[in-house]
Amino acid sequence: MREFRSLKFLDLFQSLFRSINIDYSVMRKILEMKLLMDQRRVPVIFSNDISKKRKEGNQFLKSLGIYALYSLILIPFLFMGENYMFQLSIIFGITMFILMTSLISDFSSVLLDVRDKAILNTKPVNVRTVNAAKVIHIMIYMSMLTGAFIGIPSIVMLFTKGIPFLLLFLAEIILLLLFIIAITALIYIFILRFFSGDRLKDIINYVQILLSVGIVVGYQIVIRAFDFAVFDLSYQFAWWHLLLPPIWFAAPFELFFHGNTSTSIIILAVCALIIPFISIYIYYLLISPFERNLQKLLDVTVKASRKRRLLERGWESLLCSSKEEKLFFRFSSAMMRQERDFKLKVYPTLGMALVFPFIFLFNELNRGTFAELAESKAYFNIYFSCIMIGSVVHMLKFSVNYKGGWVFYVTPLKEPSAMYRATLKAFLVKLYLPVFVLLSAVFIAIFSARIVPDLAVVLVTTVLFTLISYKLINNDEFAFTQPIESIQMQSGNTVKFFLLMALVGLFAGIHFLTTKIEYGVYVYLGILIIVTFATWKFVWKKK
Repeated sequence: MREFRSLKFLDLFQSLFRSINIDYSVMRKILEMKLLMDQRRVPVIFSNDISKKRKEGNQFLKSLGIYALYSLILIPFLFMGENYMFQLSIIFGITMFILMTSLISDFSSVLLDVRDKAILNTKPVNVRTVNAAKVIHIMIYMSMLTGAFIGIPSIVMLFTKGIPFLLLFLAEIILLLLFIIAITALIYIFILRFFSGDRLKDIINYVQILLSVGIVVGYQIVIRAFDFAVFDLSYQFAWWHLLLPPIWFAAPFELFFHGNTSTSIIILAVCALIIPFISIYIYYLLISPFERNLQKLLDVTVKASRKRRLLERGWESLLCSSKEEKLFFRFSSAMMRQERDFKLKVYPTLGMALVFPFIFLFNELNRGTFAELAESKAYFNIYFSCIMIGSVVHMLKFSVNYKGGWVFYVTPLKEPSAMYRATLKAFLVKLYLPVFVLLSAVFIAIFSARIVPDLAVVLVTTVLFTLISYKLINNDEFAFTQPIESIQMQSGNTVKFFLLMALVGLFAGIHFLTTKIEYGVYVYLGILIIVTFATWKFVWKKK
């Protein structure tokens, strides 16, 4: 079996573990097996790239290079003078976000693992040893991730701020890491105490989605920080700063390097020192009930609320004509709602569809006043929400439970095409419509009700574009019947996706030209409705 360097380093402290009644040899063997199995796990950051090349080797180690690249966003803040409360608060804030979302997305399976209980609970292994193996397992990977993320900034910090500054920073990073692990575990303890295991799985899934979206759009936030930042700020303490951990960890730099001995700075510095240890101690006290509550993760309690059932039945009656289509609509809605792997791959795309129009709207705002923006035609940025539709429609083919698709092929269906027709309707209603409604509400608040006809054009265009995406990319009879592992961004599909993006631009261009003609938008809307209706009938005509 492979010998891991992290375990060789851990061997140096085996006497310490034995002094606190931990069976080090057993703990080491558990860690050895866990580290070996981890080589098969694909990090969330590679979740959309599962080619054979990615499957070879330790995927986590390969992802460290990407985290090192992300760390470059910290470096500019080191050259903003010596306003340490401002600079270090941002640096620790970004670091805390990256580490905590990575912990939840990639290592929740370690912290919440109950599969090994069936083996370990039948062996003469004490609970303290098992729990220590779990914590050390997380610490090994989080230490490597943290090292990758702060490595380059630390080198820059060494040459720009000096050795004492760097040593204090590294000491606080260790405290921050302890705090993040403890606070994440305490959040899980709270959720498992009052909610079901399914609810916890959903929360973890949404955090994974947040990480994927945050990585894509996070650089936009950092760029805009330079537009509005004033580097000669003076820090003014407020009571609610006690609730912000990044400010805690910035305070010691203000205390030691600027000699600021005000009461507020001392209190914040003390919080940075003692709260990580307090949180670890609280986790230690609650670890026994936490382990018992982990059994909830083995329970499956999927139950739709009465309000949700009534809403789905309403959409079924409104959109579906046949009984078969209603059943498929209900099935597709359940798949989109319950299959976590599907949500992990699709929801980040929908999140970007929601965020991108605002990003380009902010670009317009930077070039003028809000009044000028409200009178402009910048509402055409809503078309950026349509660009993502092609990739989501492509994803409707795949599922981790694809093996159950055989039932569609052996069932004597009157109209097989009703399956995909209902699935596309479910996608438009369940996934895209909430994004569109939210965007429309904000855009109407900014540009007034004058854009309502234009929003109607965008909505009808979305339906037509969804049909075109289906014919160009999928054109299958049954959705959710292909293995999710077979997703490949092959050259053919890549070209099709670019064509679909260009098609969105074409629709937006035609729409823009109609605004130059009196009543042109209304005429275009009528033509678009007729074309969409005819296209829908043509695509789903019986063969």
